[in-house]
Amino acid sequence: QVKFLESGGGSVQAGESLILSCAATGSSNSRRCMGWIRQAPGKEREVVASVYVDGDARYADSVKGRFTVSRDNAENTRENNLFLQMDNLKPEDSGMYYCAADFFLRSGCNVDSRFGSSGQGTEVTVSS
Repeated sequence: QVKFLESGGGSVQAGESLILSCAATGSSNSRRCMGWIRQAPGKEREVVASVYVDGDARYADSVKGRFTVSRDNAENTRENNLFLQMDNLKPEDSGMYYCAADFFLRSGCNVDSRFGSSGQGTEVTVSS
């Protein structure tokens, strides 16, 4: 089982930047694929970014070119750190952001992945 500690959310103006951080511990296999899930008010959860243990990153069209996901790529360690650099934020980026992880192989690690584990979330509010 994976445990998460997320941080970095806050309130910003449109056009500004935020960095989200997540420390994930637990089974190393279950942290092979990691990602960030966003849930906006009244909307379903969506994976905005995913990254495999080798650094291969994928993005939802809504954030492509503005968000950058990164992680440390150490395998078989007790902890992985995951980051989401969010630039040129828009009001529609507002919502709860959840750090997520699963054991997906590389081909299955993408923004269509249904992550089995996620954290408590950190809130992002972008004002126009």
